[in-house]
Amino acid sequence: MKVSLLRRTADPETAVAIAARLCYSPDGIGDLERNVDAAQAVALIRRIVGLGHLSVLEHAVFSFGVEGVSRAASHQLVRHRIASYSQQSQRYVAAGEDFEHVLPPSIAAEPQLARAFGRAMRSAGRLYGELLAAGVPAEDARFVLPNAAATRIIVTMNARALRNFFRLRCCLRAQWEIREMAERMLGLARAAAPVLFEDCGPACVGGGCPEGKLTCGRLREVRSAYRGWPADAPRPRLAGRNGAA
Repeated sequence: MKVSLLRRTADPETAVAIAARLCYSPDGIGDLERNVDAAQAVALIRRIVGLGHLSVLEHAVFSFGVEGVSRAASHQLVRHRIASYSQQSQRYVAAGEDFEHVLPPSIAAEPQLARAFGRAMRSAGRLYGELLAAGVPAEDARFVLPNAAATRIIVTMNARALRNFFRLRCCLRAQWEIREMAERMLGLARAAAPVLFEDCGPACVGGGCPEGKLTCGRLREVRSAYRGWPADAPRPRLAGRNGAA
C-alpha cells in the first residue's frame, strides 16, 4: 500500500483560525488575516475543537493518493460520503492476466492457504484474459475479478470529515486494510497540520470505547500508542495486530 498527500489547503491551520475568528469578530476579513499569528491560530484551534465547534474545520481540505489497496477496501472508503473520489476504472483500464492483488495477512501466514489463494488469482486472471481475447468488453470481463484486485484512488476530504474518518477507521475493530490506510493518512495529515490532527485517532483516544461488548479490550495500549506516536513515524506503534507494518 502506498499513501501520499497530493494537495492541501495552503496554511490550513491559519485558514481554520481565520474562519473561527470571523464568526465572533466585527473586523473585516482582510484585517482578520493580517492579525492572526501562529500562536493565536494554535490556541484558537484547540479551543474550538475542545468546544466541538467543528464547522470551521471544513475550510481546510486535503487530497490523498492511495495505491495498491483492494477493491474490498475501496468499497469501504467510499461509504464516507462527505468526500470526493476518483478511482481507476475497470471499464477503461484493462487488467493483465497477472493482475495486481492484495493478499490478506491471515492468509499469507498459512503457506498452504497462500498457495491456494495464488492459484485462485491466476485462474481468475487467465479467464479474464480469455474473455478479453474473445472480444468480451473489459466492463463485462471484470466480473470475474475478485475483491482482492488492487486499485488506485484519490480521495479529498476536509479536516472535519477526516477527523471523523480517523475516529471510525483507526479503531482496531476496523478492517485491517482500511485501518492501515487511515493510519497512513493520519500520519501525513499530522505532518501537514499538527494542531488540527494532534488529538486524532480511534474514538477511545479521547473518550470511552463506543464498541460496548465488542471492544478490542486494548484501550490503554491504543491510547498510549496514539498519544506517544513519534512525529516521524508513518503509523502508531501497536504490536500484534493483523496487518501490522
